[in-house]
Amino acid sequence: MRILGIDPGYAIVGYGVLDYNGYDFSAVGFGAITTQAHTNMHMRLSDIYDDMNTIISRYRPEVMSIEKLFFTTNQKTGIDVAQARGIILLAAHRCGLKIYEYTPLQVKSAVTGYGKAHKSQVMEMTRSILGLAAVPKPDDTADALAIAICHGHSVGAINNLRGLQ
Repeated sequence: MRILGIDPGYAIVGYGVLDYNGYDFSAVGFGAITTQAHTNMHMRLSDIYDDMNTIISRYRPEVMSIEKLFFTTNQKTGIDVAQARGIILLAAHRCGLKIYEYTPLQVKSAVTGYGKAHKSQVMEMTRSILGLAAVPKPDDTADALAIAICHGHSVGAINNLRGLQ
């Protein structure tokens, strides 16, 4: 299964594409979509949409896993991220991808086994699981890979349960 993991944002959208065979992950590609600061939001959203379509076309994932939004104190930033996330979901839907959403707690648990793991622990486990020489940068890219790993582990767990029935 080819999984596209997404860490949504409007300045930086992390993405990671993994192949998962039920036991092992292999990184196919990863990086970040970036938009220029001080650019109109509608232009940033348009750039994100176009770049998402390019990534989906290039890597041909079967599914997309994306982080659910968690709002803290800055509602303006949260609204902007929500707009970008909507554009990302639209691109994935129009390309026929199945979409799965995960909370930060679910991602941390799937990657480290502990839902309150520190960001550095998640990044190091992501690097280790994928056999990478270094943690991918920017952080949003490593987060996207962790989200993809979370989906793989979730599907693996479901398939294991089905095998027991």
